[in-house]
Amino acid sequence: MKHNVKLIFFFMMLYSSLFATQTQKILTPEEAFSVTSEQNQQGVVVTVKLGEAIYLYDDKFKIELIEPKVLNLDRLIQRPKAELFHDYMTLRQSFDIIVPQSLLKEYVKSGSFTLKISYQGCSELGLCYQPMDAKFTFDIEGTKLKNNTTLSEQDTIASSLASGNLVLVLLSFFGFGLLLSLTPCVFPMIPILSSIIASQSTVNMTAKKGFLLSLVYVIAMSFAYTIAGVLAGMFGANLQASLQNPWVLASFSAVFVILAFSMFGFYEIKMPNFIQTKLSKKSDEAQTQGVFGVAVMGFLSALIVGPCVAAPLAGALIYIGQSGNALLGGSALFVMSLGMGVPLLIVGTTAGKYMPRPGGWMENVKAIFGVMMLGVAIWMLSRIIPLHVSMFLWMLLVLMSSIYLGALEPLRVDVSGWHKLLKSLVVILFLYGVVLFLGSISGATNPLNPLEKFISKEVGKEILKTDFARIQNGTELSKALKASSSKPVMLDFYADWCVNCIELENFTFSDARVKEKLKNFTLLQIDVTKNSDEDKRMQKEFGVFGPPAILFFKNGEELQSLRVIGFKNADEFLAHLEKIGL
Repeated sequence: MKHNVKLIFFFMMLYSSLFATQTQKILTPEEAFSVTSEQNQQGVVVTVKLGEAIYLYDDKFKIELIEPKVLNLDRLIQRPKAELFHDYMTLRQSFDIIVPQSLLKEYVKSGSFTLKISYQGCSELGLCYQPMDAKFTFDIEGTKLKNNTTLSEQDTIASSLASGNLVLVLLSFFGFGLLLSLTPCVFPMIPILSSIIASQSTVNMTAKKGFLLSLVYVIAMSFAYTIAGVLAGMFGANLQASLQNPWVLASFSAVFVILAFSMFGFYEIKMPNFIQTKLSKKSDEAQTQGVFGVAVMGFLSALIVGPCVAAPLAGALIYIGQSGNALLGGSALFVMSLGMGVPLLIVGTTAGKYMPRPGGWMENVKAIFGVMMLGVAIWMLSRIIPLHVSMFLWMLLVLMSSIYLGALEPLRVDVSGWHKLLKSLVVILFLYGVVLFLGSISGATNPLNPLEKFISKEVGKEILKTDFARIQNGTELSKALKASSSKPVMLDFYADWCVNCIELENFTFSDARVKEKLKNFTLLQIDVTKNSDEDKRMQKEFGVFGPPAILFFKNGEELQSLRVIGFKNADEFLAHLEKIGL
């Protein structure tokens, strides 16, 4: 009996602790830390208010004069008393710090000056926040000029979710989606949707039906992407890695191959007869098949969108992870996905209107879409197979497609001008296939530059990629940051299956102007392709939800406001580097 009482007491305590933890809200950075300042006759009073169960690391809290000169004020002012907590010296209560006017006038003779307050803290619930800072500009005579907290782009977006008007927030995320629709991650979905509409040969396709099928596709894709995003935000997972499972990608690629061969006329994919017989009308039957198939393909197409991580997505995931508000964060992701799907709606509507009616032309159109779907299958597989194998598959696709389209057949004299133009394009495609063949046997790995192995070393020097030192774990990173205290550090989170990472490598880091600028940096790279436990730990430590993420460090500390998420072209990246003053 006594033993049972102990068990009951133990489970009651366990339940109450779990319930208490669940009912405590994870605070956003704005709710956790409030840093303000006022100027009076005594000087500048900096007020730091901490949220419930929030504490600061004492060694991370700094007050600096950064304009008109740089000066660390920590040893010149009276700091609050720190206390030991979990083996760290911490500041656990809200406090005020006075920067005396006499001290300020000693270093600022006239005009304006700027104070920078840097800090980092954690919640007792187990969440640690990223380093943050706030800047305040005053006039030495007593006039406050500015109050500016510096946040990175994704943190600014996360903050807008917490404090912005709901309608404006959702409209903003829809706009973000429209911008993201121009990225390479959305392009592969265009042939998928077009081929599905083209396959509806039994339906009298119109612009309205094309739009409805496209809408089903986009909503299903948005729904799947939103679910994955909410789960990633709540559990701190890498959204990209969770959508890039090799077995899933291989299976989905196989589906594309099956669909492609059905486009070539080898077989027909349709619902089983016993289901078809239960459908009352022929038109209803065709429409049901179309809607169901489009919804499934749209849901699975979240795998294609998955490799793209940009500031809006990261901001939404940060908000979900810190606030626990999956409803608002998920709504923002869903609306953003709809924005990404706008081009697909346009393509589907126009395809429904202008798609050739059943006949000889239709068979040729379906064959072309079949080739495009094979290309999508190879594109997806290229994330999980060796690059030289991917190169070989591209070569096979281009050569076999051009031969299938009649590249080696003689051109009849009596054909129309359009046929001659098509024949010319097919011959060019065949020649490109030959070039890919030469590149493949030479060991080239980039289909866009198949002759890279034949370029002389002197010319090749101009196109060499930027060299990064690879970091394997947190210990190596700490040593590298300490060893590079005299130079700023750029840390790149990279993965082979990350589309934007490849774009950064090929178009941004390889730019001669960017390479010249980066000579002033120590360049480090963390390869998270395998998504190992150590990869996950380092991403979680820095609050990175997936590559590409580029972090900048100075004197061993991250410049949080300069973090880059997603792709930036060379001009945009150079403008970003100017913020560092190099």
